[in-house]
Amino acid sequence: MSVFRFKAVRANQAPDHEVFSFAAAPKDVLAFSEIDRVGRDDQGHLKGFQRHQVAAHIKDIRDYLAREDALLPNAVIVAFVEGSDVKVKDLGDGIVEVKINATNERPGFVVDGQQRLSALAGLDKPGFQVFVSALICRDYNELRQQFVLINNTRPLPKTLIYELLPTVEGLPERFTARKFAARIVDRLNFDSTSALRGEIRQHTNPKGVLSDTAMQKLVNNSSADGAIREFIKHDDYEDRAFRLISEFFWAVKRVFGPEWDGHTPKTSRLRHGAGLVSMGFVMELIYASSGSLNRDAFIPHLLELKVATAWTSGKWRFGDSDDRPWNAIQNTPADIDLLTKHLVREQKKAIKRSDKPFVG
Repeated sequence: MSVFRFKAVRANQAPDHEVFSFAAAPKDVLAFSEIDRVGRDDQGHLKGFQRHQVAAHIKDIRDYLAREDALLPNAVIVAFVEGSDVKVKDLGDGIVEVKINATNERPGFVVDGQQRLSALAGLDKPGFQVFVSALICRDYNELRQQFVLINNTRPLPKTLIYELLPTVEGLPERFTARKFAARIVDRLNFDSTSALRGEIRQHTNPKGVLSDTAMQKLVNNSSADGAIREFIKHDDYEDRAFRLISEFFWAVKRVFGPEWDGHTPKTSRLRHGAGLVSMGFVMELIYASSGSLNRDAFIPHLLELKVATAWTSGKWRFGDSDDRPWNAIQNTPADIDLLTKHLVREQKKAIKRSDKPFVG
């Protein structure tokens, strides 16, 4: 069957939206709606929004639902986009008839409940139904917006939420404050000219090893009180922000090659969250003192800093007999602050040395 009809209960909520609930067989829900999994196209552009299947979670749900007394009272949420082949007819007293035509394509998108549906798809339970809460969105952007808002209070990976932010408009301020940083990190990870291309761990790039959260902190710190804040007066400030960070890390990779290449956060604190955030402040100091914007300008400064680091071996010399093994630095506010102060202090010393006139 490709045309589905349901009697549903309509809820009066937002005046410009249709919201209604009905019961349906799981196979019918999957026949008129799709699970649009997040991924990247050949150009690196984000597509879809749903996380990938969690096999262990699906098995647990399936094992429970296989029982004869199994219940599933919480509803699956499905969204449709205006203009798709869905018709809602008012029958009065809050009851509507919903007609869904899936002859040419599935017009619905599963916003919440994909794991439950996937579990039920592998079961033979004649007559078993699930509740479906459905809404009709104005466009695909609003659909993604609803996905973020609905799932933000549930145990959904934050990496997925943050990766979706650059593609969604109209979110509350607590999301949009992160949006710029998420967009820069997205470009750093997928732009062909980036020093960090493919290096950052995101939901669509699980092979990356650099923390996306640490990189967002680096961007946010600069946006709040650093170089990127100065760039905002320019129309191309986003491009300037991307180039600054990319060029800085080209220099980092050149100067600290042995401590960077082939390492993970466990084997090099340079690729660790604490190291990334701390090096962001080094970038800020070099920019503020010399206006450096490209790798060739950053490299001499970083060479001066190299002797004061212990990214993969040895000890950090923090002063006052506070020596720590290279791998004792953890991703905590206290350790990030300690490492930042050390690197900035040593970089300032190097800058002062380079400013002194040469005496023959």
